[in-house]
Amino acid sequence: MKETMLLSLLENNAKLSVTDLAMALNECEKDVTNTIKELERKKVICGYHTLINWERTNQDKVKALIQIRANPERDYGYDRIAEKICHFTEVDSMYLLSGETEFMVIINGKTMQEVAHFVGSRLAPIEGVAGTSTLFVLKQYKKSGVSFIESEDQKDERLVVTA
Repeated sequence: MKETMLLSLLENNAKLSVTDLAMALNECEKDVTNTIKELERKKVICGYHTLINWERTNQDKVKALIQIRANPERDYGYDRIAEKICHFTEVDSMYLLSGETEFMVIINGKTMQEVAHFVGSRLAPIEGVAGTSTLFVLKQYKKSGVSFIESEDQKDERLVVTA
């Protein structure tokens, strides 16, 4: 079975049924199911996610990008520091970078104050963290290849009616 093709199909639409996947891959459903289970077991497939434009809801959500400068540890490099940071539930994503900062961490919170408190009281004091810089996301235009920009032909041209 073409695992790469299966992974691409699932990455683009995790809601595809096993039947649809089997048809697209010209494979039997049992083989597709077994391959998916094996890819999940190997942690190649790590989850299935829904992409939500939170700006179109009434939910208070704040996303911040935290640049972290860190000092590597002998024999471990940055891995133990990264492991400590990854355990926080507020951490959505974390990356080791080249450049002026060692890590980029994406944090989700309800308010800017909540994120600032997390950075100051829990993230910055970690041994090995030399400094942080917080960048708050003001507006999201695109995520995972999906644009959140509403084009002119998508806008509702109807007039608002009031009583």
